Amino acid sequence: MRNRLARGMLLVCAWFLMIAPAFAQRFLDTIDNSLFLQSPGGNYRVDLSGLFDLEAYYIDQRPPALIFGGGDSFVTPRLSLFLDAHAGKHFYSFVQARFDDGFHPRAPEAHARFDEYLLRYTPFDTSVVNLQVGKFATVVGNWIPRHLSWDNPFIIEPLPYNNVTIVSDQKIVPSPAAFLARKEMPAQKDIWLPIVWGPDYGSGASLFGSVGKFDYAAEVKNSSISSRSSYWDARDLGWDHPTVSSRIGCRPTAAWNVGASFSYGAYLLPAAERSPNFPAGKSIGDYHQITFAGDLSYEWRHWQFWGEIFCTRFQVPNVGNADTLAYYLETKYKITSQLFAALRWNQQFFADINDSFGGNTPWDRDIWRVDAVLGYRFTRHLQAKLQYSFSDQQGTLQQGQQLVAGQITLKF
Repeated sequence: MRNRLARGMLLVCAWFLMIAPAFAQRFLDTIDNSLFLQSPGGNYRVDLSGLFDLEAYYIDQRPPALIFGGGDSFVTPRLSLFLDAHAGKHFYSFVQARFDDGFHPRAPEAHARFDEYLLRYTPFDTSVVNLQVGKFATVVGNWIPRHLSWDNPFIIEPLPYNNVTIVSDQKIVPSPAAFLARKEMPAQKDIWLPIVWGPDYGSGASLFGSVGKFDYAAEVKNSSISSRSSYWDARDLGWDHPTVSSRIGCRPTAAWNVGASFSYGAYLLPAAERSPNFPAGKSIGDYHQITFAGDLSYEWRHWQFWGEIFCTRFQVPNVGNADTLAYYLETKYKITSQLFAALRWNQQFFADINDSFGGNTPWDRDIWRVDAVLGYRFTRHLQAKLQYSFSDQQGTLQQGQQLVAGQITLKF
């Protein structure tokens, strides 16, 4: 039944793509030109914009990455609304509201949320210094500034942002052997963590700016970069154990941008301390996630290139240090002014830990994944993408080895 529904929705989407460009262009242009309020002289202005995404997934087995639910095919919609407000040259605020079936497909959380809200103060007439408070994306890395569907060549996140490891933020194991036993289980996405959970819209404050060819950013947030989306709001997780993150970037030429990031903070939730296996005399503030990352981007004619590498250590109670390295290399080629193709190679490796029996073994299963996308921008309001992904994990247990996803995005 669900497969028939998914196929039916895909046919409707295909029909929509054939008729929508000519039918909707003038209408959406009119909307674009009217969704704002501005004071005389333009010192105060509020703009409303949005994205509507319709996505369809085919998965050959258990869903991979941060796709929740069973292994069946499905269709999921998402409406994102953005409110930008300017008060003179020095004050800016932003709100993002989303309506969907979870921050990630079929995630068990509120279907209507405020994912971002912030207030920014720029004391000077240039962008040398900016102060920001609220709930917003992390400063780590270079994928997040292009993570929204209209700007992202792909449909799903790069591997460091969505590959769920066996590290848990709330369930504590009694020994390394019990920790390693998780390797033979399907990913338990409600209690296990990736290196970075998507764009990490945690709550906090940041300081950032640009000085000549250099960019800098630093933030203090209520949660780690690996924290799940249901704990990004300060009402859900307080400030007892904050995370500090930063990035330094350099733009030596107009084509190049390179950066280095760092993040340090507690990743365990308060529920972990209630586990019967939590070490006596310790607190969640004694166990940290420590991450060093590097990123680069380059543009040349019709080509765009991006890459990131993450070196992360999780300090796991009763286990010790669990180290992992993950990276991806991504390229996009504009075949025509409207048609583009993109390819991404992802890998993650896991260091050895003591297995409780006198030996050493990797604490999770190494994985590689290749993502390929073909996209077409019909107008400045309508875009479609088709993605195929193939992944392979060390060992016999696989999760979502093949994935086919389609996405239609309407921008207004």
